[in-house]
Order: sequence, then structure tokens, then C-alpha cells
Amino acid sequence: MIGDVVADHGLWFRVESGAAASSVRRAAERLGRQVELGEPRVADLAIVTAEITSNLVKHAQEGTLLLRPVRRSGRAGVELVAIDSGPGMADLALSSADGHSTTGTLGIGLGAIVRQASRFDGYSMPGRGTVLTVQVWDGPAPEPDWAGALARPITGEEVSGDGYAVRVADGRRQVLVSDGLGHGPLAAAATGAALAAFRTAPAGSPATVVQHLHRAMSHTRGAALAVAEPDPVSGLLRYAGLGNIAAMIVAAGERRRALVSLPGIAGHQRPSVREYDYPFPSGATLVMHSDGVVDRWDLADYPGLGGRAPLLVAATLLRDAGIRRDDACVLVARAEP
Repeated sequence: MIGDVVADHGLWFRVESGAAASSVRRAAERLGRQVELGEPRVADLAIVTAEITSNLVKHAQEGTLLLRPVRRSGRAGVELVAIDSGPGMADLALSSADGHSTTGTLGIGLGAIVRQASRFDGYSMPGRGTVLTVQVWDGPAPEPDWAGALARPITGEEVSGDGYAVRVADGRRQVLVSDGLGHGPLAAAATGAALAAFRTAPAGSPATVVQHLHRAMSHTRGAALAVAEPDPVSGLLRYAGLGNIAAMIVAAGERRRALVSLPGIAGHQRPSVREYDYPFPSGATLVMHSDGVVDRWDLADYPGLGGRAPLLVAATLLRDAGIRRDDACVLVARAEP
């Protein structure tokens, strides 16, 4: 870990030993104080982190954990996303109950997490592994999110050239996925410029916002990016993209539908930007990702996952479809929480 501050995009840890677990716990405690959780909740956060990392060390394969701050309406909390490819569990709810164990231990680990967390969610399949998402707030957790996303750097890098942002502007719910050209700090700087411009852009259609981002990124090496706007009133999803950002709509009983991004690089020359409208019925899911995620995934392979929290879906797809030799980003959104 560099310094004592965890940036909003978070910090990834590989958790394979007790020493790594201790490092994560200390980082979580520092982050809890950084966002001013208060010492009682920092202590709860330490318990949650210790239990999650202990499970990763004891039971997981390729266990990783993302630690990051979460901010809503002037408040801040801490979020942990634990991902592994271990043996998985047939019944996560049963495994979360105190007294249940698969290894002869007391089995109180997941139960302790559920009790101390402000929000807990998870998905597990035998033979595929487990994903857990946990938030710790000082006070009640905010309402569930309508979008969730993760970005992970290529192996060996500390920063990711892929990134995402979510905003509500004049009633418009919009999301952005950006893939800065190449890897490392310059790619991260390009995506950082896109995210900053997106957050402050005037309210407008996705095509208008993409044009705004293009102008704001002229000093960078450029990026592939896409902006989507799910509209529950019209039942449509508006979309404008440049370059190799993949986007699909998944609706119950239908084959997934790929969305159209035009060739081009935001920040370079003058790209052609066009907006497309797609049916987006209630309950439909939008999945967007960079080319660091292969597009051969199918939510039908994960029974019960399609209707779960967007972050849980994004983390599962990142685990199974993310490429370690490239930066990777997955964003999942719905028209409503």
C-alpha cells in the first residue's frame, strides 16, 4: 500500500496468507478513520475484515479483496468486495448462520460479518467460488444502488487505465465506462480525465456527453468509452460509445442484445458520435465492460444471479471473464435499484 490514504477507486489485495490478511485489516482500519466512521464502527469494520480475509486464507483459491470508500449524500462508508475461485457453497444463507461449518470450526465467521455489516450480500456456486460484498456505515446503510462496478489493473501495475463513473444529472441516470489507451499511469490519466469531465458535464443526452468528454480529453492519450442512460419512464436505454467498449442488455427470457459503439478514440481527431435507443423493460440489466473482459459470459450460467445486486453481478463476471494480462472493468446497471 502506498501511503495511508485509499483513493475512491479503491485498492486490490491478493489474500493468500495471514500476513496479507493483517495488511488488509490495518488498511481497512485506516480507511475507516479516514472517512470518519467513528471508533466503534472502525472496530466493527476490523472484525468484518478479519473474518473475510480469514475465510479467503483458509478456504479460497485465488482470493482477492477490493477495499474502497463509498459515498452517498454527504456520508461515507467502507466497502469490501471479496472474490475467490474456491470450492464455493451450495447454500450461502445456511453458511452465514452461526454454528454452520464445513471444516469443523465454530462456523461463526460469516455470521459475524452479517451482524457487524451495514449491508451484506453474496453469491456462491459449488466448484465456481464465492463473491461477498460488504458495506460498513456509521448509521443505517443508504438505499441500494441501481448501478455497481469494479475496475482492476493489469497484473504488475498499481493503477488501472480502465474506469467507470455513475451520476444523476437533471434526473438523468447515466453511467460511463472508459478504457484509456495502453496501461499504467498515462492510461489511468486519460480515464481520470474522462471521469472528471463526466461528473461535471452539463446534463444532456449520452451523445452530447460523449462529445463533451472528447473535447475535455484532448490533452491525454485518449480512451475508448461509452455512456449509457437507462430511462424507466420511456422503457428505453440511450447509448453512445466510441471504440472497444462492450455493452449488452440482458432481459428475462431473451437473448442478450449487443449495443453499437462506433470506431474512434475520445480525445483524438474528431470522432463520429451517434446515439442509439434500445428497449429496456423493467427488470432488464445493462452490462458494460472494457476489452479486458472477454464477452463469452452468459448470465444463464449463474442460477439466480441475474436479478441480484448490480455490484454482485459485476464482481462475478470480473472474476470469471476478466483477463489478468489487461486492465479490466465491469459495470452493471438497471433502470431502478
